[in-house]
Amino acid sequence: MDLTDALSFVTARKQGVVATIRANGRPQLSNIMYVPGDGGVLRVSITDTRAKTVNIRRDPRVSLYVVGDTFWQYIVVEGTGELSPVAADPHDDTVEQLITYYRAGNGEHENWDDYRAAMVADRRLILSIHPERAYGMVAT
Repeated sequence: MDLTDALSFVTARKQGVVATIRANGRPQLSNIMYVPGDGGVLRVSITDTRAKTVNIRRDPRVSLYVVGDTFWQYIVVEGTGELSPVAADPHDDTVEQLITYYRAGNGEHENWDDYRAAMVADRRLILSIHPERAYGMVAT
């Protein structure tokens, strides 16, 4: 499948399932919200303590499954995951990336100071998925 066509399908949506690889080789799946970025990169807000974060640090291969309007429409994007630093200060670059992520997915927040503090308290970071190939079915 053409990666450009797959990304057109994926960027028209916001929800999917990200798959990472556990230390024992089995997949670990997580429901996530993602937002598209420049160059086809897909961004996800995650926390430092989650299994997917640990898995990506060990093995950066990730897959993102996105369902379409029917059960038979889907795309799987395979790529490499890149992790930002963990948010450590309400005004660091990671928190700025998380604000950009939030705005792209949800619009404006009612209190950005509270949001900034929560990102640090939650030990959040950004997972950037760099797509390399895709497969699936988009025809109905």
